[in-house]
Amino acid sequence: MSSSNHYVPNLRDIEFNLFEFLDIGRASLGHAPFGDLDETSARQMLQTFVQLSVNELAPSFEEPEHNPPRLENGEVTLPPGLKKSMNAFFDAGMHLLEQPPHLGGLGAPPSLGWAAFELLVGANASLAFYTLGNLLARIIDRLGTDAQKQRFLPHMLDRRWGGSMVLTEPDAGSDVGAARTKARRVSNEVWEIEGVKRFITNGDSDMSENIIHMVLARPDGAAPGTKGLSLFVVPKYWVNEDGSLGEANGVVCTKLEKKMGLKGSVTCELTFGDGKPCRGLLLGEVHDGIRQMFYIIEQARMAVGVKSMATLSAGYNRALAFSKDRLQGADLMQARDKTAPRVPIFRHPDVRRMLMAQKAHAEGMRALCLYTAFVQDGVERKGGHRATEAGELDTLNDMLLPLVKGYCSEKAYELLSLSLQVHGGSGYLQDYPVEQYIRDQKIDTLYEGTTHIQALDLLMRKVARDGGATLQGLLSQIRETAERSDEGKALEAERAALGKALGDLETMLGTLMGKLGESVYHVGLQGNRVLAAVAEVVIGWLLVRHAEVAVERMQSNPGDRAFYVGKLASARWFCHEVLPGVAHAAHMVERGNLDLMEVPEESF
Repeated sequence: MSSSNHYVPNLRDIEFNLFEFLDIGRASLGHAPFGDLDETSARQMLQTFVQLSVNELAPSFEEPEHNPPRLENGEVTLPPGLKKSMNAFFDAGMHLLEQPPHLGGLGAPPSLGWAAFELLVGANASLAFYTLGNLLARIIDRLGTDAQKQRFLPHMLDRRWGGSMVLTEPDAGSDVGAARTKARRVSNEVWEIEGVKRFITNGDSDMSENIIHMVLARPDGAAPGTKGLSLFVVPKYWVNEDGSLGEANGVVCTKLEKKMGLKGSVTCELTFGDGKPCRGLLLGEVHDGIRQMFYIIEQARMAVGVKSMATLSAGYNRALAFSKDRLQGADLMQARDKTAPRVPIFRHPDVRRMLMAQKAHAEGMRALCLYTAFVQDGVERKGGHRATEAGELDTLNDMLLPLVKGYCSEKAYELLSLSLQVHGGSGYLQDYPVEQYIRDQKIDTLYEGTTHIQALDLLMRKVARDGGATLQGLLSQIRETAERSDEGKALEAERAALGKALGDLETMLGTLMGKLGESVYHVGLQGNRVLAAVAEVVIGWLLVRHAEVAVERMQSNPGDRAFYVGKLASARWFCHEVLPGVAHAAHMVERGNLDLMEVPEESF
């Protein structure tokens, strides 16, 4: 099988989440501040995007493996197939889906936007990063001055400009506050930027005529650490006040990284102000860089979680198709009969085990991602991120994001090994796409905050910020589902498993909070384990609720019975195979000590 036509989307499960479980047709679509889309048009749009993803975006998936981006004289050239796919994305208007109507967009809610993003990033993950300019247009629209909006909008959308978020430096890494890139005011509105940034995604390419860089830099005399950083709008080509393009700015790509995977996505070093002044504008004319950048970072972390989920879903679908085609061995019940017919490996119990592990987790991660996106719908309806009226939903979204990014990225990498394993020796060959899925996905555990940064963010910021009130509110909803008794016997065992896991999680959290009095190192040693446990209880809850819908729909929609039986099977497998692990995790936290921190450095 050629990797170029690798993508098999799961539109049915996407639609189940959006329209049968979350019911966005009633709760989100058509409500302010969103556009006029209704459920029928939203479904049609998703079907169109499926065809686009399969027929136009997926074919260039493999091309950069053999013809990667090239850097010559400070300019990056992309392979032609990648540019053709990206043009198809823009020509179809996919970039306008989430843009507000006043910018010429359709005003889709986040739930629909992230569902469409799954199709894009599942078909061709490298392409997704060349769409960052669409997000930055919304950031400038929200945070920029009127003059900055007039300067950059709507040209960023009409002319398909790219965008990048520029944080990391060679000596700073995840310690953003150690950044040394400098900014100096040279006129009322113009600043000059000097420094070197590393690992910049979409830092340069010939995909678009201009790229808007959002650069964190420290103004002269500003405080040390993150509080002293400001955010600057730095175009590759200077943008005049009327929006027209000026001369090349003093920002140059000075290195392309040679990577394990995701080779079609340019990851580069950018040098600012070396030999030629690099000009930029202070976003919003306020020195509030980290808070402003987090509008972008939070979107990026969500995107990484969706990317991981989409890659696992694609890997599962390829493994499932292979298992039904590959004939090998007799049925285990007839293993001693040398004359027994060979059967598809799908019939073998261990293959079914591996497939169900992938299916249940892929559906669970999709449930987590789209539930979080639905919470974001509510945030936007109540005024947007950090609006007072959106308070409770905003803090819930903040708490869910480390789960989406941290858990999905870690678990997808683990489970993609099963996608490969189902293929047997063939999976290790480049004839099949799964080995590239694994290489392309591994970066998800590393960038936009490593998994442990997500764990610390969850426990030390998101949970601690309100004394655990937001987490307790979510756990109360889970308890209500676990204790529900009016739905008959169909899910009795699954609710019991969910209730048991919830109790184990609460024990774990209480134990960890108690140990904090001894040392914060306990969070450092146990944080990833706790993040995974919280995510698995939330996913178990969502899958049980999915199963409740499936049980009802099997009666009212018998023509789709196979799908609903599959939803029920996913919930049952997750509750009985994954949720019991929360008890073990709680036991490990209880037994946790600080011995590891006492081992001498020379003894490692």
